Order: sequence, then C-alpha cells, then structure tokens
Amino acid sequence: MKKIIVAIDGYSACGKSTLAKQLAQYAHYTYIDTGAMYRAIALHVLRTLGTNYTEQDVVGLLPDCVVSFVHQDDKQLVCLNGEVVEEQIRTMEVGKVASEIAQIKEVRQVMVKNQQQMGEQKGIVMDGRDIGTVVFPQAELKIFLTASVEVRVQRRYDELLQKGVKTTMEAVKQDLLQRDFNDTHRAVDPLRKATDAIEVDNSNMTLEEQKMYVAKLFEQCVLK
Repeated sequence: MKKIIVAIDGYSACGKSTLAKQLAQYAHYTYIDTGAMYRAIALHVLRTLGTNYTEQDVVGLLPDCVVSFVHQDDKQLVCLNGEVVEEQIRTMEVGKVASEIAQIKEVRQVMVKNQQQMGEQKGIVMDGRDIGTVVFPQAELKIFLTASVEVRVQRRYDELLQKGVKTTMEAVKQDLLQRDFNDTHRAVDPLRKATDAIEVDNSNMTLEEQKMYVAKLFEQCVLK
C-alpha cells in the first residue's frame, strides 16, 4: 500500500492534535505536531528574553534553538535543545508567544524547511495551520478541521483545568479569538483552507466518530 502525506489544518483548540494522533496510530504513520515546534521556540524566547522582545531578537535566537521529537512510552514528546519540554510548552503564556512569533517570516522559513525534511519519505500525519497550503501543498489528503467557538473554548478550558492551570472561560475565549485573528491575518502564510481540503466540523462528533470518519477518507485516498 502506498504511503501518503496527510495534512491537517485548522483553528486553535479544534482538536487537530487529537485527530492527527488518532489517524497516525490507525495508519501506523509518524505524527508531527508543528504547533509544538512553534511553542518550543516560544519557550526559548521566554526563557532567554522574557516578554520584552523584538522580531530581530527572536530571529537572532533561531540558530541556537534546536527543536526535535523523541518517543517515550508510545508518546511523541517535543524537545528543545535536547530537553523534553512537553509540559512546559502547554501554557497559555507560551501559546500566546507562539502565536506572535509564528508571524515572523524568518521563523516560519526555518520551521517549514524542517517540516518538509521530516516528510520526505511520506507516511506522516502533520497538523498545523499552513500544512496543506504551504508546507505540503502536494499532500494527498488534506483536512481542514473546525468547530464552533463555544466548543473550542470549553475544550481548551477543560484541558487547562486538567493540567492545574487556573483561568476563566472568558480569558480562554479572548486568548482563542486573539490567536484566531493572528493566525488568519498574519502577512506570511496565514491560516486558510486549501482549495482541495476536506472540511470536517467536529463540534458534535465523538472522538470515535471523528476517527472512523477520517479513517474512511484515508482509506479512500491510499487506494486510489
């Protein structure tokens, strides 16, 4: 059976990572979380520069910022300069900075190059915001995942509470709306649905329904 590239794009808190992990496990493919890559750089920025930085400052840090992945206990974990930082990058503060630095052309150029290298042998599921439009416009299966704002806010709020992060629904909503604006209005590689992407609204889907639906799309694609 031929190997393909699966590109999953969509807004924050739509469940892109969950879907990508589901499909990667189903297909025995490699899962690549590009959002985690931007978050790792954001963590490096916060550790080195704090919240007071310029685009030039961030670009200057790029040569000293190596992002990679390791597998532990059947989980894929993101590393920053060899340090596993999976927990540290999942905060609202890091997410906010990640959304900001993702608008910098030089940051995106480095990340896109790395991501394309990861997919050279195919057999990958990659999620992000510009995968089907910029990183792999030739991807055989493109999915644009979406959900209502209310559902996304609830999901992110529950996720943060589970991790012990104290916040409010309103704070989560404002953060998501700001990230949506940043993602769709940045000058370089904004979030948009590829013309040949299949839109999937999972607002009212269970995880199992979502998995089975996308698995069928995958099977149809690899059998072409």
